[in-house]
Amino acid sequence: MQDSEHTVLAAADRLVAAFARHDRTAYFSAFAPNATFIFHNLDRPLRSRAEYEAEWALWETRDSFRVRACQSSDRHVQVMGNVAVFTHGVRTEVEIGGEPLTSEERETIVFERDGTGGWLAVHEHLSRAG
Repeated sequence: MQDSEHTVLAAADRLVAAFARHDRTAYFSAFAPNATFIFHNLDRPLRSRAEYEAEWALWETRDSFRVRACQSSDRHVQVMGNVAVFTHGVRTEVEIGGEPLTSEERETIVFERDGTGGWLAVHEHLSRAG
């Protein structure tokens, strides 16, 4: 595995770990401000990190949403210059309205190399598994 692949995996690990512990600050800092998002459970794309942050806040207040755990599996990275595509399977445990819910999904995250040599997520697409 090349060094770029390792650094993309490290960026993905930080993003997933922040999500898994419901650390909004660390999680959203893994995304560029102009990142876009497509989630199977929403009726529209989110066209910026700010839109996603607003949706997340709504889930927290309206639905008592809380992430309890997230495991990544079947991980794959493709690096193409300053862009990388990370795909994986995701098993997520959340709490909504005090009730536990587990989901199995597939996710694609597109990363772009930032000015410091690190990687920021610029697009996320989440699909149901199966």
